[in-house]
Amino acid sequence: MQISSVRDTLRELRELGIENTADVHYQLTPEELTAQTLARKQGSLSETGALVVNTGEFTGRSPKDKFIVKDSITATTVNWNDFNLPFSAENFDRLYQKVTRYFAGKSVWVRDCQACADPEYRLNIRVITETPWASLFAYNMFLRPHEEDLEQMDPDWTVIQAPGCMADPATDGTRQHNFAVVNFTKKMILIGGSAYTGEIKKGIFTILNYVLPHEKNVLSMHCSANQGRNGDTAVFFGLSGTGKTTLSADPERKLIGDDEHGWTNSGVFNFEGGCYAKTIDLSEEKEPQIFHAIREGALVENIGFFPGTHKINYADKTITENTRVSYPLHYIDNALEPSIGSLPKNIFFLTCDAYGVLPPISRLSPGQAMYQFISGYTAKVAGTEAGVTEPKSTFSACFGAPFLPLHPARYAQMLGERLRKHEVNVWLINTGWTGGAYGTGSRIKLNLTRAMISAALKGELEKVAYKNHEVFGVSIPESCPGVPAEILDPRNTWADGAAYDKQAKDLAGQFVKNFEKYAAQADKEILAAAPKA
Repeated sequence: MQISSVRDTLRELRELGIENTADVHYQLTPEELTAQTLARKQGSLSETGALVVNTGEFTGRSPKDKFIVKDSITATTVNWNDFNLPFSAENFDRLYQKVTRYFAGKSVWVRDCQACADPEYRLNIRVITETPWASLFAYNMFLRPHEEDLEQMDPDWTVIQAPGCMADPATDGTRQHNFAVVNFTKKMILIGGSAYTGEIKKGIFTILNYVLPHEKNVLSMHCSANQGRNGDTAVFFGLSGTGKTTLSADPERKLIGDDEHGWTNSGVFNFEGGCYAKTIDLSEEKEPQIFHAIREGALVENIGFFPGTHKINYADKTITENTRVSYPLHYIDNALEPSIGSLPKNIFFLTCDAYGVLPPISRLSPGQAMYQFISGYTAKVAGTEAGVTEPKSTFSACFGAPFLPLHPARYAQMLGERLRKHEVNVWLINTGWTGGAYGTGSRIKLNLTRAMISAALKGELEKVAYKNHEVFGVSIPESCPGVPAEILDPRNTWADGAAYDKQAKDLAGQFVKNFEKYAAQADKEILAAAPKA
C-alpha cells in the first residue's frame, strides 16, 4: 500500500530541491517494490521468491571515493586520513544541486526509517533513491517505524542515492564519477555513480560512529552480537568476511544483530533492523539460518542462477565474490526483539589470518585486547572492496577504520574502560588459515571455529591449561571440547616448524611497524602487549 496520505512528500521533496519528478513512491511495501523492480526489468525472482539484482559497475564499497565535508563542525574533530577524506562545503553544494536536478522527470522512491534499537539514541532517516530495489534495501536494513508514527516523524538525516548521476571530477572535486559524501552540518549523505547498496548502510554507520561516541558517550562498534539463554551477551568484532554474520547466527542463542552496535552503560543495542550477509558458497548445511532467510522480501545482489533455472548458484563468482543478501532481522527465527542485549560477558576478535600464524583461539589479557583492537589485523576478503581480488593482509584500527570519523584512540579508550569495569573475557579467533599461509595451508573449518566459540561461551575453557605463544604472547588453550588438540597450536600444523617461526616473526614485525602511529596514545600495559618481532 502506498501511504500517500501520511504526509506531503512532494512538498518535502521540493524543499530539498527535488522537483518535477515523474512520480513519487512513498513507503511502499516489499511486495510492491519487488513488483516494480521486475516490471522495470531491473531484477529477477529466484525460486524462493527473493529478488535478485545486479548493482552494476560497483559490487563493493569504494573507500577512496567517500568524503566528509570539512567545516566548522568537523575540521578539528574528524581524524583526517586515507579513509576520512575532506570535501569542501562549496563542492558539496554544487554536487547537491547536480544530484537534485538529476531527479527531474524521473521516478523517485522515498522511505522513512530509523536506526538504533535503543529508543534513547533513535535516529530518524529518510532514504531517497532512484530504483525501487534500493528502497527495498533500506526497508530491510533499517528499523521500520509503525505507520501511525510516520506523520510526526521528521528526518534527522537524509540519504539521497542517485546511481545514474555521475560527478565530473574537474568541477565537482571528486576523484572519479562515483561519490559518497557525508555532511554533518546539513545532516545529509549524497551517493552517486554507484548502485552498490552497501554505501547507504555504511554511510549511516559512519555518522553513528561520530555522533554516539562524540556526543552520547556510547561506544559504537563494527561487530555482531548475540545473547544466550541465561541473558549473557557475546560481541564479535571483525571486518567483512571474517565471520561476524555467520558466527553470530547461532541457533542456540538469540541474534541481536550482525554488524553494527552501540555499547551503553547498561547494555548493547543494534543500530540496524536487518542483516547484510555474504552469500558466496552459502549452503543450508553450514549456515541454515541465513540460507532460509533468502525468501520473499530478501534482496540478493550480484549472484547468478544455475543455467535454465531460477535457482541461485551460491558458488557463482562471475560478477564478484562479494555477493550479498539483505533481509529483515526477524527473518532469523531466533532474533531478539527488540534487539537490545545485556552488558557483554565475552568478546571475540575475529581475524582472517592469511599467513596461518595466529592460533584458532586464544585468550587475551586486557592489555593484549587493547593492542589487538587498535591493530585490527585481518585479511581483506576478495570482492569486499573494489579492486581486491584475493585475500590481502591489512590493519584496520578497531576492526572498522574506514567507518571511524574520530581518532581510533577514542574508541579504544572507551573499549578499555568498559573491559576493565565489567571484567569481560576477550578472545582472539583466527577464521583464516592453518597448516601454512594462503595458497599452501587450508582455511580453518567452520564447525571447529563454532566449537571453540561455544566452549568459550559455556565457560568450558575456564579450567583448561594454557600456554603462551612465543611470539604474540597470547594464551593458547591446550585442549578444547570438540576440537583436535593438535590444531590449537598453529606451529604444530605446519610441516616445517622453522618456516612457521620465520612467518610468525615476519607478521609480528608488521604488527610492530603498524602500531608505531598509535604508540604515543598507548599506555605501558598496551605497549607491553606487542609481539616479539
